[in-house]
Amino acid sequence: MNGRVLVTGATGSMGAAAVESLAAQGIPVLMACRNLEKAAAVRESVLGRHPQADLAVRKIDLASLDSVRAFAEGLKADSVTAVFNNAGVISKSYSITVDGFENTFSVNYFGPWLLTLLLLPKLPPDARIVNMVSLTCRFVTLDETTLRPTERAFSQLGTYARAKRSLLSFSLELARRHPQLRVNLADPGVVASDMIDLGHWYDPLADRLFKPLCKKPVDGVQPALRALAAAEGVRYYVGKGDRAVPRRYLNPALDTRIWAETERLIRV
Repeated sequence: MNGRVLVTGATGSMGAAAVESLAAQGIPVLMACRNLEKAAAVRESVLGRHPQADLAVRKIDLASLDSVRAFAEGLKADSVTAVFNNAGVISKSYSITVDGFENTFSVNYFGPWLLTLLLLPKLPPDARIVNMVSLTCRFVTLDETTLRPTERAFSQLGTYARAKRSLLSFSLELARRHPQLRVNLADPGVVASDMIDLGHWYDPLADRLFKPLCKKPVDGVQPALRALAAAEGVRYYVGKGDRAVPRRYLNPALDTRIWAETERLIRV
């Protein structure tokens, strides 16, 4: 893998694990983070174990399209050769961003969608794009109305799953429109991270009974790391291997409609 890898959500459990793994391989990383203080702490921690690591930090808030645009505008051409859209959130309650979108969709879908498209002119033709999806995608359906859930239709896991399913759809359409790119999907499985703390009364009990059965972040991020190193695209990385994208997700007509509706909602 040549060049700097952009990792969004680099202060999260899997984001930090990805940064450390890449640093250990001597791969330079651009940590794209909302909280610069946390990012600095992660950077210093990784540098403590890998003093020669090349780790840059820049601010981005995926819940703000203006922040995404400013980040992309400030990035020099050819300074990044791979993008790992890792950042994600499972919002505990319904909330609207400054742009008028539901927060879960903004961070998990609209922000990465816009960031990736704005970066395309600055990436090499064969750049690697890895999007973090979720096993929850299989339990939801998708259509144009899904992109803007109402408060009545909101649910923590359901909205998260639809946002990740939208990112999956985007990935497939991006690969069709730009076949020279190496676009891949990574499914981490169920990982013991702060994201699965849903704010329920039984969370402490779940921490004791359920989290020990989950993957550690360093294990959950391995599919994405393999995807970043892949020589081909449009593969689904999960567990210890990879395979063709599951047939349940193959619907080019739907992908085209979702892209068009997203483009209508967001002016690139």
